[in-house]
Amino acid sequence: MRYEDLGEIRVIEGDPGARGRRVAIVAARFNDFIVASLLKGAIEAWRERGGAAEDLLVARVPGAFELPVAVRRLGASRRYDALVALGCVIRGDTPHFEYVAGACARGLQIASLETGVPVAFGVLTVDTAEQALERAATTGANKGAEAMRAALEMAGLLAELARAGAAGAIG
Repeated sequence: MRYEDLGEIRVIEGDPGARGRRVAIVAARFNDFIVASLLKGAIEAWRERGGAAEDLLVARVPGAFELPVAVRRLGASRRYDALVALGCVIRGDTPHFEYVAGACARGLQIASLETGVPVAFGVLTVDTAEQALERAATTGANKGAEAMRAALEMAGLLAELARAGAAGAIG
């Protein structure tokens, strides 16, 4: 559907800019040969969107399984407009992949829902290291940069929804 097809229906979207926003990135150290590129992409996207260095925090955790607890703590602090979770889980020969990837995704979703702070899912869940390298490439579609852009847009949307709600326009 195109916006012009909506007629008189009001559409609210978030400003994807970083200026004036506070964001934390939680990045896993496991598979750091991949996560370092995701982190670089996220920081570059932050800067491109006008973010100030003092408004961005990077917290490192051991692996993807540990991302949710750190994200939950940062979200509960109410100091951040959005959070970005970065990690990489590569499928192996055992079911370990399913447990880690699933627990990480569920935990991040719960953290976001419980705190009301948007959490962008920048955790690669791939079959091979080659797939991970492709998604973390700093030239092209870096998933860390995509996660940062999504986090900023959601922070902007929640701010717009709060303003609209306060004005009696929604909800």
